Parts: sequence; structure tokens; C-alpha cells
Amino acid sequence: MKLWGGRFIGSTDSFTDHFHSSISFDSRMYKQDIEGSIAHAAMLGKQGIIPMEDSELIQKTLKEILADIEAGNVVFDERAEDIHMNIETILIERIGDTGKKLHTGRSRNDQVALDIRMYLKEQITDIKALLKELITVLNNIAEKNTGTIMPGYTHMQNAQPVTLAHHILAYVEMFKRDRDRLEDCYKRTNVMPLGSGALAATTYPLDRDLVAGKLGFDSITLNSMDGVSDRDFVIELLSALSLIMMHLSRFCEEIIIWNSQQYRFVEMDDAYSTGSSIMPQKKNPDMAELIRGKTGRVYGHLMAMLTVMKGIPLAYNKDMQEDKEGVFDAVDTVKMCLPIFTRMVDTMKVNKDNMYDAARKGFMNATDAADWLVKQGVPFRDAHGIIGRLVLYCIENNKSLDELTLEEYKAVSDVFTEEIYDAISLETCVNTRTVKGGPSEGYIKELINMNKKIIAEMK
Repeated sequence: MKLWGGRFIGSTDSFTDHFHSSISFDSRMYKQDIEGSIAHAAMLGKQGIIPMEDSELIQKTLKEILADIEAGNVVFDERAEDIHMNIETILIERIGDTGKKLHTGRSRNDQVALDIRMYLKEQITDIKALLKELITVLNNIAEKNTGTIMPGYTHMQNAQPVTLAHHILAYVEMFKRDRDRLEDCYKRTNVMPLGSGALAATTYPLDRDLVAGKLGFDSITLNSMDGVSDRDFVIELLSALSLIMMHLSRFCEEIIIWNSQQYRFVEMDDAYSTGSSIMPQKKNPDMAELIRGKTGRVYGHLMAMLTVMKGIPLAYNKDMQEDKEGVFDAVDTVKMCLPIFTRMVDTMKVNKDNMYDAARKGFMNATDAADWLVKQGVPFRDAHGIIGRLVLYCIENNKSLDELTLEEYKAVSDVFTEEIYDAISLETCVNTRTVKGGPSEGYIKELINMNKKIIAEMK
């Protein structure tokens, strides 16, 4: 008989057992379930709700079950439905009626809410560590490339020259925000629901704060109905994971472009590339493409969870069993993609000459030429028009701005002097942009050192 089967005469259909069961995916929470049960049993004994000797025997046996599971000596039973009932069933098999006392003062509703919070807290900590590693690698790449000039784009059109360091550090800012979001999500996940019961708490004198302290929670939920029915923290984590994947995907898209024969800005290491079964010349950036592709599945889990929760009345409903598979897969996907991406960018070869040559093309110094005119007293709109006419002249004559003679400049405006050539050099274009947030080498070095301090303080 099932542990909840007292009011039932018949047994559930075998297909119902399979459909209803979640052990195939929630078994990964066995450690959290046992740790939560140990803390609950300890509290029950301390409060005199069950005899202390029973509490101690339950705790001892749960620790033995944990060791047996980790040794591979336990097979979970689908008929026991989920990890919570499997653990309790095993406990009762080993110590009889004493094991039946464990569930005093709690429900599976608050038990599962506890387990998933404990599990996701650990996963958030792991992902934060992976992000720290990625941020460190990117900051190191930037430090090696503060003088590596490359094109900056808007609308995928040549815009203004920047440095690879400046470009890379834009992603560092994104991943720093991702860590901040995870830390914020952790705060709301780190609230203990156990003691909420099924929805209306319990008449037993539980010490919820004691259990929260034993399990490392900062606080307890303040409303029992919310305690069992809240999955905001799951949705919030899925949102944070979606943003991480979006940032990885954007970067992967650029790496794929940079790795193409048309750009040749970077070359991927053989360890993170694959070949073609028919075209022997191919070296494909498949890891970057896979990460870009896997982003969609994480987005899907976020939308699925929002959809599951949107019409659920208080308090717990079985729909909420759908919270686990999606977030588990999203966590697994992010934890797989982050280290692969980190190693991929850490080993890619940067072709500095190709980046510089590309920056020389496309009139990326046009804005600087206009700014130079403004500094000579020409109104900006007039300066914009003058440089526009020069660009048109260059296109018609297959020249770049730095290839024009002074006479050609003066034919459009007699304001030009020899100083224009220094003003429009790529190095000047980059390094005179000393505004905080800009690409100048001096500021970028400051930012890199600032990031080093931030990384050192990351927990």
C-alpha cells in the first residue's frame, strides 16, 4: 500500500503510477531530501514531539541511507512516486514504525518546496563559480589586447575603431550582471518553507527557525500558503539562466563571424572545432554553434514555467510537479555551456593584423575627422557634411581618408591642415576617447584592474 493509501480501496493503475511518478528526475535531490529530514527529525526530538531516542535512530538511519545511495546500493521504486516517498519507504523498511514518525508535522508539499530550494541554492553557487572563471579568462584576454585595434560595428556596418579589449570587456560587464542576478535570486531562494505543512501549517509546536539554522537558510517563509505554492524563485532562476545563455549566444554569434574566412579575426583551437564529413577543408566552430542553439531550450523552460504557474489557485496543485524537469535541464545546460565556452575563448588565436586591416577600411575614422573640424571652429553639422562629401569622393576614387592628399582635403574645405592625418590615425581615434567607458588604452587598463579587484572579492 502507498503511504497515503488509507482512504483508498483499489490500487492505482500501473500507467497512472508511471504518469504520476517523478522519481526519474527528482531523484537527484536525494541528498537535500535526506538532509532536510535529518534536520526535521532533530527538531521533532528537541521539541518533544517524538521521543529523543526515536529522533536519534531516524537521523542515524537516514545518514546510513544517504551513504548507501552514494555507494550505488539503493534502487528507487517508481511505485513510491518520488524521492521523498522513496526515502521514507526505505526508512520504514529499515526501522519499522519508528520511521513512520518522521513525517510528523510536515507534508510533501512543504517537503518538496524545501528540497528544490536547497538543491537550487547549490546550483546557483556552482554557476556563480563558473561565471567567475569566465570573467577571469575574459579579463585576462582583454589585458593582452589593450592595443589590439579592431572595427566596432553598428547594424553590422563599420562604425568606429575600438580595441579587442574594449569589445571583450563589454561581455565582462554582461557576465558581472549575470552574477549579480544570481546573487539576488539566491536571497529569495534562501528562505525555508518547511513547517508550512500542506497549506495551513500544523498544530505541533515546530521550531522552524531551528530547522532553518541547521539547513543554512537565512529566514523562514512567513505565510504557509505562499510557502508551499511559491515557485517565483524557480522562474527567477530560469530568467537569470536565460540571460546568461543570451549573453553566451551573442558572443558565440560574433565568434562564428570572426572565425569565418571573410573575417579571419580569430581561429578556434582544434579542441573546440570539428570537420566536415564531405569537405576536407572545413574547420567548423561547432561548439559556439551548439551553445547558440542550446539557448533556445533554456528560453523554452522559462516560458513553460511561467505558463504552468499562471493559472494555479492557492495553494499547492500537482501542476507544480512540472517545476523540476525544466529547471534541472536549464541548470545542466548552463553548467555544460559555461566551461566549454570559457575554454574555447581561452584557447582561440587572435589575428591582430587582420583586425587592424579591417579597421582601416570602411571610413571608421570619419567621425574623428568631423570632430577635428569642430575643434577648428566648424559647426558640427557643417563638419558632418564636409566629411560626407569627402567619403563620397573616396568611394568614387577608391581611396581611404588617410590616403587623400592635403590638396584633396582643401578642395572640399580650406580649414584642413597637416594635423588632420594624425587626428584620423586609428591609434588617435581610439586613445583620444578617454571618457570613462570608452576604448582608450589608459581607461581600459584601469577597468581591467578594477575587474581584478571585483574578481578577488567574488564569493
